Amino acid sequence: MAQYRLGVLGGMGPQATNTFYQFILDRTAARSDQEHVNALILSDVDMPDRTAAILGSEEEQEAVYRRLLADARLLENAGCTCIAVPCNTSHFFLDRVQEGVRVPILHMIRETARLLAARGLRRPGILATDGTIRTGLYQKEFSAAGIQAVIPTPEAQGLVMSLIYDDVKAGRDGDPQKFAAIHEDLLSQGCDCGVLACTELSVFADRHHLPPFYTDAMAVLAERAVEACHRPLRHIFIK
Repeated sequence: MAQYRLGVLGGMGPQATNTFYQFILDRTAARSDQEHVNALILSDVDMPDRTAAILGSEEEQEAVYRRLLADARLLENAGCTCIAVPCNTSHFFLDRVQEGVRVPILHMIRETARLLAARGLRRPGILATDGTIRTGLYQKEFSAAGIQAVIPTPEAQGLVMSLIYDDVKAGRDGDPQKFAAIHEDLLSQGCDCGVLACTELSVFADRHHLPPFYTDAMAVLAERAVEACHRPLRHIFIK
């Protein structure tokens, strides 16, 4: 049997990387240690902030790109046969990083777009960092799949950023009242679903009960990672 090994380019942030690996364990229908996914996890906590870089100078963007590329090559040279990056904002750089490595980088945003299109959903609200929103990462990929992505109002987006940075990245569970206000904003804009498009929001969802209205992009990535490593998939409704 061919040896498949997943490379996880993580640390953005560390708790999100931990949650992502748990997602992989939960979605692998393993009956023994040997049936789980072989994985090498690189938690690069010194990676510069992606949102700050995207909204900053070309020099700051180049620094993030170079570090992502170096990490991807490290995983490739360690024998990883595919790479997953549990950080939505970093996908701004990943097509370029892909050009510098031979192994496939699983694309969380495109995989999520395919899933929603297959479910017949057409107006998702995107909950993400300012960097992800302003660069149109989700808007572009979703439009290509025939989906109209909706972004929060400025007031609601401020709550999204507070939930990500002031709460989860600061080690807190997250404020459900903030999320409730964000949810009402999406409903008021006629969204037929919502996408957790930041891995800190995946952490929030792991600690709080969210309605099936939401699809977690990191959970989608976890399923694709199990499949890419040819391990038995335990089907869990992706929320």
